[in-house]
Amino acid sequence: MKSLGASIAEEVLVSVAYRTTLHKSEHASVCSQLTGGRLVYHMPAFILVNMIMTRLTAALAMLSLPFLGYADEGMWTIDNFPADTVSDKYDVRIGDDWLRKAQLATTRLENGCTGSFASEDGLVLTNNHCTWGCIRNLSTAERNLSDEGFMARARGEELQCPGQQISVLVDFEEVTDKIASATTGMDEAAANDERKAELTRLESACEAASKGTRSCEAVTLYNGGQYFIYEYKRYDDVRLVFAPELDIAAFGGDPDNFNFPRWCLDMSFLRVYEDGKPAHTPNHLRWRAGGPDAGDPVFITGHPGSTDRLLTVAQLKFQRDVMLPLWLLRYSELRGRMMAWQDTSEEAARTVQQRILGYENGIKVRRNQLKALQNDRMIENKAREEKSLRDAVAADPSLQAEFGEAWELIDRSLATHRNFYEEHLFIENAAGLAGELYAYAKTIVRGTAEREKPNSERIRTYTDTALPQLEQRLFAARPINKEFEELQLTFSLEKMREWLGPDSQWVHRILGKEAPDALAASLVSGTKLDDPAFRKELWEGGVDAVNESDDPLIRLAAAVDPGARALRKRYEDEVEAPRIRGEEMIADARFRIYGTDTYPDATFTLRVTYGAVEGWQERGEEVKPFTRTSRLFERATGQRPFMLPDSWSAAREELDSETPFNFVATTDITGGNSGSPMIAADGALVGLAFDGNIHSIAGDYWFDTSTNRTVGVNTAIMLEALKTVYGADHLVEELSLVD
Repeated sequence: MKSLGASIAEEVLVSVAYRTTLHKSEHASVCSQLTGGRLVYHMPAFILVNMIMTRLTAALAMLSLPFLGYADEGMWTIDNFPADTVSDKYDVRIGDDWLRKAQLATTRLENGCTGSFASEDGLVLTNNHCTWGCIRNLSTAERNLSDEGFMARARGEELQCPGQQISVLVDFEEVTDKIASATTGMDEAAANDERKAELTRLESACEAASKGTRSCEAVTLYNGGQYFIYEYKRYDDVRLVFAPELDIAAFGGDPDNFNFPRWCLDMSFLRVYEDGKPAHTPNHLRWRAGGPDAGDPVFITGHPGSTDRLLTVAQLKFQRDVMLPLWLLRYSELRGRMMAWQDTSEEAARTVQQRILGYENGIKVRRNQLKALQNDRMIENKAREEKSLRDAVAADPSLQAEFGEAWELIDRSLATHRNFYEEHLFIENAAGLAGELYAYAKTIVRGTAEREKPNSERIRTYTDTALPQLEQRLFAARPINKEFEELQLTFSLEKMREWLGPDSQWVHRILGKEAPDALAASLVSGTKLDDPAFRKELWEGGVDAVNESDDPLIRLAAAVDPGARALRKRYEDEVEAPRIRGEEMIADARFRIYGTDTYPDATFTLRVTYGAVEGWQERGEEVKPFTRTSRLFERATGQRPFMLPDSWSAAREELDSETPFNFVATTDITGGNSGSPMIAADGALVGLAFDGNIHSIAGDYWFDTSTNRTVGVNTAIMLEALKTVYGADHLVEELSLVD
């Protein structure tokens, strides 16, 4: 996922992607430490086969791969959906027409979520937590839309979300052969550079062929086993239509997060506009008013962020031993500072209200990811899977010659990364320079310099195809609380000094003789980067304007940039290049031995998963798949996080107490799937995915069909709430309903 920079992406994703995880390429930004959607790939349990003849090992090794049989597992690409498996298990046929319509009805929110078209007039259904950034940016000291909720009674009342974009995948082309041809015969570092350059050229050619009507993005699948160019229809004018109060959208707060039973109306409506008018979106989903029944097959389309099911055991241990502990230490403390700061004023409380929920979510995710990776049995299972593949490669001399070095390449990259992980994290990833304002400064300093280069030689964040999205976010009029910026920057400078040490060249270069809090106060109070007009002036003025600027954050970013670029280059050449080459080799070996009837790790690209409405067994007790509205009022305490809005208390007698509220299904999803439509076999919308149970967090690394569950909002309660609680008959009338 492309982002402006560390803290902008962090602010977007922490508050929006309610289920989050580590990005596979953590170097993208410090936010990849915190967010980026829950990344997951997994294959089901192994069926071990006794191999009698050594010469048949490679041929029979397919049988030692996880059996895809009937497990409700996998985030499948739209062109490789296992329709036959679904037909055998659920007796329903999902054909190309069904998949194509679902593709065009499913939207990607470029802040890290999914949505779906709900009418022919550009109405988009997504989670409430996917609109937190928009809601916060539109709120004021006089009007807190998070607490109050929001509903536009007419189109003219719909409010534009600053910087928000929504995209729809319209076409795709595989370009694996072109990438292989461009990089053949090169060493790892040269191949890494040329791969990026070729992907940039392919993206540019795609957009040129569309005459500017499409946004084109390179997509890597199977850790480099396949490359695609995806073409998107992108909407830059996105407006808020409806959002319930936070107290019902996130009822239960952190105590209920990743748990079930649940009672959350985690829904919102946005609308996409073109030329100042609601966009025409004929490919939208019909709504089933009654929701699903127990046992019904359901399908989820969406954009899962990323997963780590294809990583080697060594890579998983690197997460366990290096990345996750450091992340938890930092953000647990930052959450504490935010909780203390929120008590200083009403404005402070409003500023961090949703952010704290996001951080609490992230901490719960990381804690349970760490717990999963500390499970010796599961790591041993991963080791057996890896050994089976390595043995199959070793048994065939030609495969061994072609792919045998793969695991050593990855081990080498990890060993190198350990040597400068903290320095790379705090400086190039800007974990030591957190905050939206510094992220703007870094983007402007680096971006203006990159624009001086030929397009194919730029860092890919700043290529011609990436710039429109970057510029929209850079110029968006988003309110910035400078006190909160000072808090974040102070904290990050302290952590930089703590982890790099007081004798670090970076500590001397950035802090000099100043204390972190004093430097942060000076930088934040002196900058004008909170003004979008000032940011635009610098950006359009280019390198000369940056060099002439006396803005303190611009000057700091300019001083840091040469060394940060050196760290980036070292990472690319010594860590990324061998890792990618090793992962490509492992992917190719898998294809050669096992075929392509498996799914790739999530990459924030369109996927389809399948399953059924079904509960599970927890400590010998049955967890039923549905909750009912009556229990919502029984759980309410009058105190957050179990406090109901006045609108719900007032409507209690009018609401049908038996209306299904939330439900669970065996579908395999992760962060980025927030806001995904839950679709019945006939193509009707029956729910809205917003979370998973606690077992689903380990789904970043492996999938257990007996306990992993998606949690969704039932269409029955969404319609009941719109009609009975909010009087939103105009929205209900706009929806296409089916029996």
